[in-house]
Amino acid sequence: MEGKKSEFIATSVPNDGQKRKLTRYYLFSPFLRIYHWIMAITITILFGTGLVITTPMSLSGEFVSYNGWFLSLGFIRYLHFLCAFILTAALGLRIYGYIINKGDRLLPHMFNTKFWDDLAEVMMHYCLIKYSHKEFLRNPMARLSYLAIYVLIIIEVFTGYAMYFQMEPNSFMATLFGWQILFDGEMLLHVIHHLAAWAIFLLAAVHIYMVIRADFMEREGEASSMFSGTKVLAEVPDDIEDITDKHGRVIKG
Repeated sequence: MEGKKSEFIATSVPNDGQKRKLTRYYLFSPFLRIYHWIMAITITILFGTGLVITTPMSLSGEFVSYNGWFLSLGFIRYLHFLCAFILTAALGLRIYGYIINKGDRLLPHMFNTKFWDDLAEVMMHYCLIKYSHKEFLRNPMARLSYLAIYVLIIIEVFTGYAMYFQMEPNSFMATLFGWQILFDGEMLLHVIHHLAAWAIFLLAAVHIYMVIRADFMEREGEASSMFSGTKVLAEVPDDIEDITDKHGRVIKG
């Protein structure tokens, strides 16, 4: 992939009256964008169907009807398991995108003190202690939340498959995941699976709020970046090294 200059697109005039040029940075590869939307859709379906499976009651207080196929608990369980398999497969797509595209960073720089300093600065901004923070392609708070979601998804995969494959307890997959039941017991796995699902839901809600907030306050194209793969910034981002080659040139897709 050839290193190229970042793309200058326009100038902006913020409230202080000083002109700044806007630069578009290519950040998210198609692999990451596809994974993002697969994850968003499947997690939404998994959370909704999971609530029905754990409490299979309709609004009228009766059990979900088995007469209509699309309303049956059997279909809801099938949809839940199907989305679980799709989400698991999509994780492989995410890892592949990270390998071939430098901007698709999988893990934050957690062993670098600068990461924690930047995280403190961003958190102070969101707590209204600081008026602004440095420009980032992806700020440390977002990077840490992505890591938390990946960890929670892995917990969901292991606990969910441990319970699912017990339908055939002698199968290879039951052996691969079933050790958790021997160690913790199936009831505890249900509780962990349920709590992790709610944690993902809360993180997703905060993520949506932060994206909308960033679009209104920073106007960096945060919401559209998962469609276009690019972000628009008025200053050189502090984490520009994530998308530069060894010569310091910005890599574009």
